[in-house]
Amino acid sequence: MKKNLVMTIITFFMISILAGCGNDVEKAVAVTGEKDSSGNTVLDRMEKSKVLNVSFEGTYPPFNFLDDKDEFQGFDVDISNEIASRLGVEANFIATKWDGLIGGLKADKFDIIIGQMTVTEERKKSVDFTDPYVITGSVLITRKETNDITKLEDIKGKKVGVGGGTTFEEVANSVDGADVKLYKAVSDYIQDLENKRLDVIINDQLLISYNIKENDLPLKIASDIVNKDEIGMAVNKGNEDFIEMVNKALAEMKEDGTYNEIYKKWFGTEPLDS
Repeated sequence: MKKNLVMTIITFFMISILAGCGNDVEKAVAVTGEKDSSGNTVLDRMEKSKVLNVSFEGTYPPFNFLDDKDEFQGFDVDISNEIASRLGVEANFIATKWDGLIGGLKADKFDIIIGQMTVTEERKKSVDFTDPYVITGSVLITRKETNDITKLEDIKGKKVGVGGGTTFEEVANSVDGADVKLYKAVSDYIQDLENKRLDVIINDQLLISYNIKENDLPLKIASDIVNKDEIGMAVNKGNEDFIEMVNKALAEMKEDGTYNEIYKKWFGTEPLDS
């Protein structure tokens, strides 16, 4: 009789422990942001919070930057706000260093990257992309007095500044003999070009055109487009329904003219065709 009683107590104790462990596992899943079987984590979060958490560098005018009032402005900001509005939520912006964007997305620190990220096959292994929301291209930028760099092959033997982990780095490294210098911030390699520590830099035509005009930089775009870039919004894998909603909102923006209004506001020209 005592033996049966002891066994009953032990069994009850073990069940209690297992039940407690089960609760801890559920809590851990919730904390780490593991996706449920529906794959709609972003939609679930948006429905509950009515907020779309958007990330970008925040130091990349005219796309995303802080104004004098410490408020985010730029093309990406306007696009984000419009998409969020069409989804029935508000956009919340989270500035993140470029090399931490995909890692932060995968850790569920934010819902989407709307920050001039070129769609590449390598990145598609880690994240999914929406339809492109910008078609642009890489160009060579030199000081005004430089005349011997007008095409990509001319960077051979030259000191070339590019952002690390960007498609601009890939373009520069495609030329044998180019002395490629990697930077974390575009402002740093623009400054080094001005100060003659670099011979040429590679960056986006829209960004450079804006910065040369707005900041009266002693620089020029020295080439035609050397590499066309399709810019997409990055989302964690398993959010197909959310991506479909964003694509629909983007298509409607283009159809009703809102997209063109935002584009002209920041670049003063018509968007490039895909």
